[in-house]
Amino acid sequence: MSIGLNVEKITKEEINTSTNEALNNLREIIPVFKDKFIPGCSNNNFYSPSENTCWTNGFHTGMYWLAWELTGDATFKNAANVHVDSFLHRIENEIEVDNHDMGFLYSLSCVAAWQLVGNETGKRAAILAADKLISRFHEKGGFIQAWGELGAPDNYRLIIDCLLNMPLLYWATEVTGDEKYAKIAKIHTATSVANLVRDDFSTYHTFYFDPETGEPTKGVTAQGYKDSSPWARGQAWGIYGLALSYHYTRDPKCIDLFYKITDFFIERSPSDGIAYWDLMFKDGDGEPKDSSASAIAGCGMLEMAKYLPKEEAEKYTNIAKQIAGALARNYTPNPKESNGLLLHGVGVKSSPYNPWGDSGVDECNVWGDYYWLELLVRLSHDWDMYW
Repeated sequence: MSIGLNVEKITKEEINTSTNEALNNLREIIPVFKDKFIPGCSNNNFYSPSENTCWTNGFHTGMYWLAWELTGDATFKNAANVHVDSFLHRIENEIEVDNHDMGFLYSLSCVAAWQLVGNETGKRAAILAADKLISRFHEKGGFIQAWGELGAPDNYRLIIDCLLNMPLLYWATEVTGDEKYAKIAKIHTATSVANLVRDDFSTYHTFYFDPETGEPTKGVTAQGYKDSSPWARGQAWGIYGLALSYHYTRDPKCIDLFYKITDFFIERSPSDGIAYWDLMFKDGDGEPKDSSASAIAGCGMLEMAKYLPKEEAEKYTNIAKQIAGALARNYTPNPKESNGLLLHGVGVKSSPYNPWGDSGVDECNVWGDYYWLELLVRLSHDWDMYW
């Protein structure tokens, strides 16, 4: 079946214009934020400086590194290096690091710093973060626990987002020579692939295991509409996570599942090409979009396209360009509207079936901003990723 979006692909001129707008925006926030961080979500489309305590802070630093690569402007490099010092302080003092988000935090900030400019502080911080991440690994079940007290029955689970944290472990094996990091990453990935994809190729956000036996028990949502619905950002994490998993493992199961969960995402994208916050919703349902989900998915399609046969690579590359075109034309702000880069994201949306309240609904979010800039970078040149 031939699938695609009814949206014009982004043009080279639009890539250049959108990139310059994003860079100008980032330049303007540096003297305001200084050693502080963009929070997870904006308030009325504007961010205020926050401390380095959130799972999202690495995306801010990652944008600085992308901007430095694009421009060579030392202002961006210097701002990123200030953040790197903060990340070392955070991991050494164990400030809000009892979770699985070490890759989100340390790959884009500290691995990037080591990779790009040989920052030894970044290398040290990232290795410590990798150690923290593998400390959450459970032999029973074969997974890294996402949240909560280790081993607690009500949190004995993994989540699909964690596929994006595995590159930190492969990197740690590369720089230390210790295979334990990559071994755990491979086991966690295999467990995720085996349990997180439903029969219709939608994905669970999170999956529980029996703490006594390690047997898989049930898949549920934490941020989607309900346990049986396809949370859009979770599906996007799966798309990009499988691309990264294939990059490191060359496991053909990753490509097979990539086709299936990516086509599910595309088939349920609405008329303008940008996903609603849960893929069960359609035009006319009155639900908010999540631009970040589509930006993440686009990055994943471009990464996996490197490894696909020509026809399939062109198909997913073109769809990523269609997503980028939709975002460039209808989801980017002018400076008077926002100090973010991408409008109409969703942090957390409540529903009758999940316990969360609304947070960052129809706002900018820092991961959406980051993936939008990464998508533009991927479309403009051959990028050596930080993941």
